[in-house]
Amino acid sequence: MHIAITGGTGFVGRHLAERLDPADTVVVSRRTGVAIDDVDALTRAFAGCDAVAHCAGINREIGGQTFQRVHVDGTRAVVEAAQRAGVKRIVMVSFLRARPDCGSPYHETKFAAEQLVRASGIEHTVLKFGMIYGPGDHMIDHVTRAVRTLPIFATVGFRERNVRPVPVDDAVDVLLAALEGRVPDPTVAVMGADEFTLGEAVRRIARVAGRRPVYVPAPVWTIRVLARLTEWTMVVPLVAKAQARMLAEGVDEPAPYAPELPEGPRPWRSFDDERIRAALPQGGFGPDDLRVVRWWRGRGRGRAGAGRPGYQGSTP
Repeated sequence: MHIAITGGTGFVGRHLAERLDPADTVVVSRRTGVAIDDVDALTRAFAGCDAVAHCAGINREIGGQTFQRVHVDGTRAVVEAAQRAGVKRIVMVSFLRARPDCGSPYHETKFAAEQLVRASGIEHTVLKFGMIYGPGDHMIDHVTRAVRTLPIFATVGFRERNVRPVPVDDAVDVLLAALEGRVPDPTVAVMGADEFTLGEAVRRIARVAGRRPVYVPAPVWTIRVLARLTEWTMVVPLVAKAQARMLAEGVDEPAPYAPELPEGPRPWRSFDDERIRAALPQGGFGPDDLRVVRWWRGRGRGRAGAGRPGYQGSTP
């Protein structure tokens, strides 16, 4: 079975690619020179493929990489290219609470992308995932680096929301089941085996990371302000605006309703110390995480390299 993976160098796509035979896998991403909205390039990439795992997506906008361009225009191009190339199945990675008219561009464009896949005329599965974690994620990575850097950790809201984290190994198992046609419903909710409050998840991560910060409940609006501030100032923000919305709502039930996976491919691995430890990053946050520091150091490299043939300074 020949499979193309859009967003194949991203978090989920990379883990999926590692489980497949390289000889039967086409990795599509900006790093491989294929823009997500380039129909002709996508058509060439999909040639000879039986299925497409559409994993491309962003959780914040950077320059021309907008939610509209990546989620909507990109999915429209993926669908058209799949039709041209004769692809038999599309499996799309979406978000558990992606829905229209909710005031969040992330949620709304993810839902619009789902609708494009549903209207494609190609056999498909839309996987509405909850929070996915594992090596290279945002969840464990950012919580760990935050508690290693600061003695205080702000939790979201005064009424704790629930989460059902999905280990990335389980997420890949679900993707493979869908690609092989073993998921009966065209749209399914994918949630982890364990359910607990977001605060409990944070406390587990901090304990495994060897930290015991002071936890302070913060109003939702302050988390949204923090998200906006860190999107402006950090290379990879501590929390993105879309993520702040997710955390404020909770990530434990789909919206709109979608059936949960049947027993066979349903996630089963626990959110335990071993899996948390495997995803821990090195160190905490530092100056290099700030945009202004990256810009200044890039500017310095440009000055140092002035006059060298072929040298170009870099900026973020």
